[in-house]
Amino acid sequence: MTDKIRLPDELGHALSEHRQALGLSKSALAEKAGKVREVVYRLEAGEDTTVSSLMAVLGAMGLAIRLERVGLPTAEEVSRRFQDDDDAP
Repeated sequence: MTDKIRLPDELGHALSEHRQALGLSKSALAEKAGKVREVVYRLEAGEDTTVSSLMAVLGAMGLAIRLERVGLPTAEEVSRRFQDDDDAP
């Protein structure tokens, strides 16, 4: 995974890593964010949810979004992305 998140599953993976680093269960994070547990499951799976739910979960973890211009992914990022897919069970 790169430090620039371009795809929903990359966002989900990053959220999961941050949640685990904080020592929070999915249920505890959902409660802290004022959302149902399903929201956290959906976000971490890279599935659709509302922007307000994403912002609530980020806020509950002390995170925020920063927008920046990224352009096209580098050849290395594309290679890593497809390598990660090949490694999946």
